[in-house]
Amino acid sequence: MTFHLPWACVIIGCIFVSLGRASNTPDVYPPLWKESPGQFSDYKVEDGKYIINIWHYLERLGTYKILLNKTAKYFEKFAPENEQNILWGLPVHHGWQYRTGRLADPTQRTNCGHESGDYLCISVDSWWADLNYYLSAMPFLAAVDSGIMGISSDNITFLPPSKDQTNFCYNVSSCYSSFPETMKKWNKFYQSYSSSFEELLKYLWAAHVSSLKVAHKKFGNRLKFYSKQEADFERSWALFVDYLAPPLFPTTLIRTAEFQKGLPTRMLVDGDKAPLVSDFTSFQNTVLLGLNFLHKVHKYTGKRQRNFYVFVNSALENKKLYNGKFGNYYVIQFSRYSLPFLIEGGNFIYNFYSLKQN
Repeated sequence: MTFHLPWACVIIGCIFVSLGRASNTPDVYPPLWKESPGQFSDYKVEDGKYIINIWHYLERLGTYKILLNKTAKYFEKFAPENEQNILWGLPVHHGWQYRTGRLADPTQRTNCGHESGDYLCISVDSWWADLNYYLSAMPFLAAVDSGIMGISSDNITFLPPSKDQTNFCYNVSSCYSSFPETMKKWNKFYQSYSSSFEELLKYLWAAHVSSLKVAHKKFGNRLKFYSKQEADFERSWALFVDYLAPPLFPTTLIRTAEFQKGLPTRMLVDGDKAPLVSDFTSFQNTVLLGLNFLHKVHKYTGKRQRNFYVFVNSALENKKLYNGKFGNYYVIQFSRYSLPFLIEGGNFIYNFYSLKQN
């Protein structure tokens, strides 16, 4: 499909029908979730400090589990079993990175993260792992500093990676020294638990975007380690996250898990061309195609599109949609044309349009 600047292209749309009891299914949780640490005492202690190897998948995952456990009481008013905790988006996405091999050494110079080697190792050369560091270390340390974790700010230290140590921070004081504005945004989120669900999403996304903004400046050089297809996907994904923030996408357990069903199940390689990747589902092919379009729009115009927006509505059970189906829906629309998708009973039905702008 040829891309032309005068054309307004619909990027992605998703319709989420009722998820029923999906929150009880184990596949929504990150890999090895049960095996990861769930309390501070599960980590090594030296000189009265908890030492966390955040370059080990289980230990990084454990920081998320502790964070979710400590914040559960603030979200119980929204739903039982901590399902509506909007911090779920962080570990669920990290689990997808691990499952698809994106935390492994992309240079192939070490066996870090590879199934045939140290499969729980997180490589400092991984673009995904480095960006995720800023969405694991800083949220966790800011929570410690806010007081909700129940321990002193001086009692936590992260181990540094094998190289590029100056790109990261390792305790509360060093993170505040290096990234004061981002840490303040995370702290603001933790101090706002009496707010409404929408207000909490606003504070969360402000901190999330701030973390990624800092990380993007540091790790662009990692893209050279990947195939062109994977590097383009990384750029597209980073751009797309910016579009999820303004409409306050709800990063709850089920919403995030369902959303990620549209993401690639492995690293992209030479020859992968959406929507014709044979081992991807129609959903995954279409999402990948949509992300590619979004990246091209940004590349050719040199700016983010103000008329690209996300429309979220969870109260349309009785409104007829384009394909005659009913249900909750989540639509992402570029310009004034919408693209309906439907997920129902595990099947994905979609239409894709490229319409000339009047």
